[in-house]
Amino acid sequence: QVQLVESGGGLVQAGGSLRLSCAASGRTFSSYGVGWFRQGPGKERAFVAAISWSGGTTTYADSVKGRFAISRDNAEKTVYLQMNSLKPEDTAVYYCAAEKTSYGLGPVDANEYPYWGQGTQVTVSS
Repeated sequence: QVQLVESGGGLVQAGGSLRLSCAASGRTFSSYGVGWFRQGPGKERAFVAAISWSGGTTTYADSVKGRFAISRDNAEKTVYLQMNSLKPEDTAVYYCAAEKTSYGLGPVDANEYPYWGQGTQVTVSS
């Protein structure tokens, strides 16, 4: 099993940047795919980005392509989400999630992820 803890959220002005971290416990974290999802006020949880167990494959939602970058450091058991050019519509609680059920490839479907963090709030002011 793996436990996940997100950090790095906060309040930022539109156009600003934040870097979220997802710290994991568990000896086999390097074999897990990791995804970031977000849930805005009154909205359903939505896919943001994902990275495969090796870091060799990354996937992004169209709404964040070119602005967000996902990366991982398996030695540090941490996955990062660098968020640039933030917009008010990026305001949400951001969750990281981990899976091996899809061979650690980092799918976009939240149902493929059995392990979730508690979330971190990101608020972008206009």
